[in-house]
Amino acid sequence: MIATGLDIESTGLDFRGGHRVIEIALSSYNIITKEKIASLEMRFNPRRTIQPEAQKVHGISLEMLATAPLFEDKAPELIAMLDASDFYIAHNGEGFDGPFLQHEFNQSGHTMPDKPMFDTMLEGLWATEDGKRPRLQELAFALGLVYDTEKAHSALYDVDLMMECFFLAREKYNLFQLPFAA
Repeated sequence: MIATGLDIESTGLDFRGGHRVIEIALSSYNIITKEKIASLEMRFNPRRTIQPEAQKVHGISLEMLATAPLFEDKAPELIAMLDASDFYIAHNGEGFDGPFLQHEFNQSGHTMPDKPMFDTMLEGLWATEDGKRPRLQELAFALGLVYDTEKAHSALYDVDLMMECFFLAREKYNLFQLPFAA
């Protein structure tokens, strides 16, 4: 069974307001052996401005994206990798990454493969003392993992750390049990 961890960075928080994906990372793992099978990281030219608040978080400027491809030009490659998965794993996947990606694929005339989504934020309420939805940093801390603030919010760093959290929580604490067969 193959799980693909995913993370995006964007020009802002609201795809309905015209914000776009500017970075994506996908890392596919064999769920049994925990072996990383494939990894992909891409940046896209959004053909729009980046909100200052968003740029402050991820550090990606419009100048850095000037020669990057458009999302729609790389959509078939992304779909191929997503389609090879049995399910997706994302931190805030249900509330942000999943809907944002679905919208981006739809806008480019493509359809995101329909697979189950496991959301480490929604399933990680045990990671915070008050049961609030944990940031990735809080999830990593609860599992004894280092969260490198210099690398944080790079989509590939976030995906790989999230997957490390996912496997550790399952193996060591019997958490993050999948609601479907694995």
